[in-house]
Amino acid sequence: MTHRRTLLACAAAAASLACLSAHAQTAWPAKPVTILVPFPAGGGTDTFARPLFAAMTKNTGRQFVIDNKGGAGGTLGAGLAARMPADGYSFFMGGVHHAIAPSMYPKLDYNLEKDFVPVGLVSSVPQVVVVNAAKAPAKDLQGLLAQMRARPGQLTYASAGNGTSHHLAGELFKLQTKTFLTHIPYRGAGPALQDLMAGQVDMLFDGLGSSAGHIRSGRLKALAVAGERRAPGFPDIPTARELGVPDYVVSTWYGIWAPKGTPREAIERMQAELKKALNADDLKTTWTGLGSETPDVWGDAFGTYVAKETRRWADVVKASGARLE
Repeated sequence: MTHRRTLLACAAAAASLACLSAHAQTAWPAKPVTILVPFPAGGGTDTFARPLFAAMTKNTGRQFVIDNKGGAGGTLGAGLAARMPADGYSFFMGGVHHAIAPSMYPKLDYNLEKDFVPVGLVSSVPQVVVVNAAKAPAKDLQGLLAQMRARPGQLTYASAGNGTSHHLAGELFKLQTKTFLTHIPYRGAGPALQDLMAGQVDMLFDGLGSSAGHIRSGRLKALAVAGERRAPGFPDIPTARELGVPDYVVSTWYGIWAPKGTPREAIERMQAELKKALNADDLKTTWTGLGSETPDVWGDAFGTYVAKETRRWADVVKASGARLE
């Protein structure tokens, strides 16, 4: 009888723990969730973060708060994110810039692989070559290339900062077209776009998401996308491949990480809520309008993807001779 009572007690305890675990998972998020975005408002990361986390706020009834911390090509914010509390309520939204950074910055105060847990890839857009529609140095890509060759070093391109995808996309373009441009780094894509539209710089190699609205408004003119195919929502923009630059394929992608040590249950719930938001028709429409695909790459598979991208961009940095300015 004693043995039977012991077994019953153990079974009851196990059931209770299971219920508590289930309740803990169901309860997340029980308070606001902070998403650190390592660039100023108005850039590509911010362009995708705001509709995504607005949808998650609506779905969960809890605030997902975006905290913009720009500077040093996104590495300043990444360093701050690595020191965020691993409590399940702090996450980091970075992107391709952070796969480039290890090759550009010799002394980062964080390690993307060791200090974070990969959560998932949330969007992927091609880079786009954009110019000021009213003050463009050329009307098409071939005309732009002719101007670059006639005026080596005189034309300028903006970037979101040293070591960002905008910077390296420009360096790769120069390498593949055997041309020369002067790089002007900014503290994010938002300020770079503002100066392009003000006519202070000649062009930008931007992630399509942050330029999309300005292209549609007519303030910017897109000369080419750096994709293997034309971008969703922008069928009229030709690829660089179609225009005679066959190897110019560059994507800007954005993903979510959690600080190392974040409870597995919180990460799994975050993934579930991200999938729910990304698979909803309204957000799919938003992504298409931004020229983005919706990836299905989560957890360890996302970590593997980032490692591959890091190796790829290290090769580009070495071949182009890009450096901090």
